[in-house]
Amino acid sequence: MVSLARFNNLNVTGITKKIHKASSILLTTHKQCDGDGLGAMLGLYHALKKSSKKVRVVAVDDIPKKYEFLECDKYLETFNKLKTPIDATDLVMIFDTNDRRLVDPLYKALESKSDEIIFVDHHPILNQGPEPTPGSFIDTSAASTGEIAYFIIKNLNIRLDEKIARALYASLAFDTQIFRFVKSSSNTHLICAELLEHVQNAEEIHRSLFANYTRKKIIYLGKVLSELEFLANDRIAILSLSRKDLEFHSLDMDDTRDIIDMVMSIQTVVCAAILREDAANLYKMSLRSKGPIEVLGIAENFGGGGHMYASGAEARGSYEEIRNKVVEQILARLDVK
Repeated sequence: MVSLARFNNLNVTGITKKIHKASSILLTTHKQCDGDGLGAMLGLYHALKKSSKKVRVVAVDDIPKKYEFLECDKYLETFNKLKTPIDATDLVMIFDTNDRRLVDPLYKALESKSDEIIFVDHHPILNQGPEPTPGSFIDTSAASTGEIAYFIIKNLNIRLDEKIARALYASLAFDTQIFRFVKSSSNTHLICAELLEHVQNAEEIHRSLFANYTRKKIIYLGKVLSELEFLANDRIAILSLSRKDLEFHSLDMDDTRDIIDMVMSIQTVVCAAILREDAANLYKMSLRSKGPIEVLGIAENFGGGGHMYASGAEARGSYEEIRNKVVEQILARLDVK
């Protein structure tokens, strides 16, 4: 077992006190959840089930199929398919975001049912968005929210087991993309070393997260990647994903999440933007940068957020209008470098 004192730089004492005080706890994450928020909250859920707490996990919307290995159907409800109404709850913990807009419409329902709502997150606090609630825990030094959940569990003196470790390992592996992005810290590797003492088949988790392409998706990728638009001597890449194409290839929204990572693997590209059409004149924007160009400010200008070099937003308007605004702001950042 790895010594906690050796590498714990997250002071989660305040959160553990809130958990000890609460009799009932509800855990959730942002809409269109991903492996980080899902793994973090399920890891803590399994840990808290070992105590006398009344604990419930509710997602905003449906869980992508690739997370079936976490057996979400056994433990988790979605807000539109609740088994029972949400009761009065002492403490609500929201993982992997500090922007309440990303938790609506669930967040509005929780406000009237909860004594306290806190965010547990590793994204920067937005300059142009709502403030996190008092008592929230935001630590941008963590490579994933799962790391924070790990330290909460350790500070609660709850022993790790297969279910806890499996969920937390999925969180860390997903958000670091199997340890490509660890924020120059040994924390992720040290935590995983301990988690792997309890995980029976880590390779299965890797395959579920990153090797789940279908034949239909490969065909779709061949089409859309051939339509990449390059600008600024191939330093900028822009891609449009139409709703019609997604429906034609029988794909869902989650199938597009990793496309931008493929684009960023192009040697010359330093910044990329993908605009996915979710409805008429409504686009989900994904932005990435290899640094030092920051893209968080661009996302915030459209009402979104995220990390300094990996952000997103929802944007309303025509594709041409949104594309031109994004390109203009990226070019402005390139010009000052």
